[in-house]
Amino acid sequence: MDAGGTAQLRRREMAAAISGAGRCRLSKVGAGRRPPPARVRVAVRLRPFVDGTAAAGEPPCVRGLDSCSLEIANWRNHQETLKYQFDAFYGERSSQQDIYAGSVQPILRHLLEGQNASVLAYGPTGAGKTHTMLGSPEQPGVIPRALMDLLQLTREEGGEGRPWALSVTMSYLEIYQEKVLDLLDPASGDLVIREDCRGNILIPGLTQKPITSFADFERHFLPASRNRTVGATRLNQRSSRSHAVLLVKVDQRERLAPFRQREGKLYLIDLAGSEDNRRTGNKGLRLKESGAINSSLFVLGKVVDALNQGLPRVPYRDSKLTRLLQDSLGGSAHSILIANIAPERRFYLDTVSALNFAARSKEVINRPFTNESLQLRVLAPIKLSQKELVGPSEAKRARGPEEEEIGSPEPTAAPASASQKLSPLQKLSSMDPAVLERLLSLDRLLGSQGSQGTHGLNTPRRERMVLMKTMEEKDLEIERLKMKQKELEAKVLAQEAVDPKDKENSSPAVLRPLARRTVTVAKPLKKAVVMPLQLIQEQAASPNAEIHILKKKGRKRKLESLDASEPEEKAEDCWELQISPELLAHGRQKILDLLNEGSARDLRSLQRIGQKKAQLIVGWRELHGPFSQVEDLERVEGISGKQMESFLKANILGLAACHRCDTS
Repeated sequence: MDAGGTAQLRRREMAAAISGAGRCRLSKVGAGRRPPPARVRVAVRLRPFVDGTAAAGEPPCVRGLDSCSLEIANWRNHQETLKYQFDAFYGERSSQQDIYAGSVQPILRHLLEGQNASVLAYGPTGAGKTHTMLGSPEQPGVIPRALMDLLQLTREEGGEGRPWALSVTMSYLEIYQEKVLDLLDPASGDLVIREDCRGNILIPGLTQKPITSFADFERHFLPASRNRTVGATRLNQRSSRSHAVLLVKVDQRERLAPFRQREGKLYLIDLAGSEDNRRTGNKGLRLKESGAINSSLFVLGKVVDALNQGLPRVPYRDSKLTRLLQDSLGGSAHSILIANIAPERRFYLDTVSALNFAARSKEVINRPFTNESLQLRVLAPIKLSQKELVGPSEAKRARGPEEEEIGSPEPTAAPASASQKLSPLQKLSSMDPAVLERLLSLDRLLGSQGSQGTHGLNTPRRERMVLMKTMEEKDLEIERLKMKQKELEAKVLAQEAVDPKDKENSSPAVLRPLARRTVTVAKPLKKAVVMPLQLIQEQAASPNAEIHILKKKGRKRKLESLDASEPEEKAEDCWELQISPELLAHGRQKILDLLNEGSARDLRSLQRIGQKKAQLIVGWRELHGPFSQVEDLERVEGISGKQMESFLKANILGLAACHRCDTS
């Protein structure tokens, strides 16, 4: 026991040293360089025997060698054993504190650096995953211990006098039969998983609860845990039927310039266990749940294999679970995988499968980086005095010539407020308030950093006066040119009104107003019915040439002009639909005959009548008798008035044309 305790102590010190060295390297990496790799760390936990199996004298199928390696019997040759080596191995006598302090606690510091972290509990059903993550009131698991330490860290780092202000929020969800459900708000329904422009995985509509103490966390987490889906099987009376994910987000805001923002996310994931339905006895709903769990875990194994082999496509999108774990496996998070295994021989195949998955996951490489952004802090609006709201020319005239000569030298003392330092090149009263507030905030920010201000805002007084005078001269010249153009336009209009005939012989030196573009209305699309050429020729040769299907008709259209007093008119061709009454009556009679005598196959020859509507018509005819008129179709269930109108338009014209061809 002493040797084992010494080995565990050395392992913890080594893990702390490695995590500290990694933090030092991360702090030295520049923004333009690629972040350093961080391998997924894997820990294996062997639970003790349950149900009195150890008392019966059954030997375990797994045995620990040291704090990092274990061996398991080879199922192909019982004289040999298979050896595995991981980052940590916790035997059946290890406590919850040993697992948390050795594997989980070192990664919490990365959240305060704006980086992501994730802890996954993996293993077959009944191996103790939920006990590892949640624990009990006497032996709390990873989740309560991590939240307690994280909230303590945020209180220390975000206290008064510290450069950063920190806030913590939590979200809790489950993936049940490929549906993302919010455990904090079960009535929200199935949620979608999205990806923003920076590649971050997010869930719109997911509830976020702010927490400042562990009591706040328990107030939200305990009721939400009761909403998780659980069920009884032969191997476990409270088997998890879904994957549970607790998302804790740490937001940091810098109190002083340059007002940086950081965001770190902690994923605490309790995966549902893989199940053998022959041993669990799942039927009905439990069988369906087991299929969804095994399918998502199979995709998880495919993702790990694709990352290890360096394949161009990683199947993250094949499952909601892998889509959510995209940041944890091959992404930008510090990941810890805790593989839970059982010592009983009846779990031998599940234990070997879990160990093989853990060995493959150990080779996955992540690249954590700091999620940091810059945002200027919004300052309070500055109240300006009456002297600052008037322009420089009005202030100059109000002071008089004597005060202007006295105030012309540069003042020796620096102004006290940022509003006195600001000297804009135009009147402050005519500026947009939002622009003015941003300018004043920028000037205060530059003044707080010891800057002398920009050349546009804090130029010497004499140069400012020269620039202002130049701007006033340019404005006066522009106004003069505008007035001259208006006079010339008025002169031209007056000359055209006096002598409109001599308009063409007028002097070329007179400037005319620029022609303005005429805005016309878009032409409507022309619609026509195409008829056979033979039928058109026979119609033209026959004495009954007054029967037309389409008739060309001229129509005048008004054109709107911007400068013209009267709108212009333009002839436009359009087509008008005209149907002979005889053809219309014959078409309706032919449709009525088909409705009363035709079979379902004959009815399908009509436009807008499919197999379903044809069967409805035949059934109605057998029940109520023949149709008296075509409009009786509206009485058939499933045919509305709009459908009836489109049915008549589509069929009468075609049947009429066919009748015309038959008679000719």
